[in-house]
Amino acid sequence: MIIPRVPVQHRSLLPDRRLSGPTPWVIAILMLLTLLAAAAGVGLARSANAIGDAIADRVTVQIVTANPEMRAEQAAALLDRAAAQPYVRSARAVGRDELLATLGQWFGSAAGDDPVLESLPLPALVDIDFAGPDRADQMRALRALVAKEAPGARIIPHAEWLGPVARLIRSLAWVAGAMVVLMTLASAAIVIMTARAALGTHYATIEMLHLIGATDRQITRLFQRRIAIDTAYGIALGTAVAAAILLLIGWQWSGVTAGLAATASLGTAGWALLLALPLLAIALAALTARQTLLAALKKIL
Repeated sequence: MIIPRVPVQHRSLLPDRRLSGPTPWVIAILMLLTLLAAAAGVGLARSANAIGDAIADRVTVQIVTANPEMRAEQAAALLDRAAAQPYVRSARAVGRDELLATLGQWFGSAAGDDPVLESLPLPALVDIDFAGPDRADQMRALRALVAKEAPGARIIPHAEWLGPVARLIRSLAWVAGAMVVLMTLASAAIVIMTARAALGTHYATIEMLHLIGATDRQITRLFQRRIAIDTAYGIALGTAVAAAILLLIGWQWSGVTAGLAATASLGTAGWALLLALPLLAIALAALTARQTLLAALKKIL
């Protein structure tokens, strides 16, 4: 039992002053940081996985032939032949309007409004998504097809330029996970120090209880209840503040619909983990307090 039952007449031996000592406040701060770090880790991990899934199977063929008519013909021929290959799941030509809209974001002008932007010689791009796991064989087959249909074209795997970004995001997720572990250990250390301090403060009460026949387990239940309640109040406070912060961030994040930031989310499993962490923290605190108290009481008498 996380918070053991203690007879009402025995509870007066340890006055229950809620949020009176430093322990609940320290636990609240650690719980707040733990939940925020866990949320960041889950969001970053999901973002890295989403980016990895998006780029693992995709390449872009860039046709840079100077003649625009020949460039268009090569792009159309490559698109038709690639779509018919068994190792290609889908093939799509990137339209000129889409390229101009992307470039316009960097030039600070919209397509159709800037004659300089309209006059730029743009390459023809064909996005190809592979089907199946044999990437090396599929890449060799695609190179042979490109060399036949569009000599001089370049094949750009998306993993080459977005892969480092995914690895960086995944590394940050591991750092966030390590912070969760460290703050969990810090919380356990706080509980241990609180339990030992409580035994030292109430040493006379413990001696009296031993004299009247109380066992170590009965005394442990009394102190465990007090520490578990203080810890539960701190965890509840930290969880409430963390929930408010996460809801505020989620509300602001809902307006992000493009770019890498749009791939970061908690998902059902992430929210379930965040809901389970406070309960696990209370159980860990109660177990740590119990083991610490039992070990210390054996040395008193």
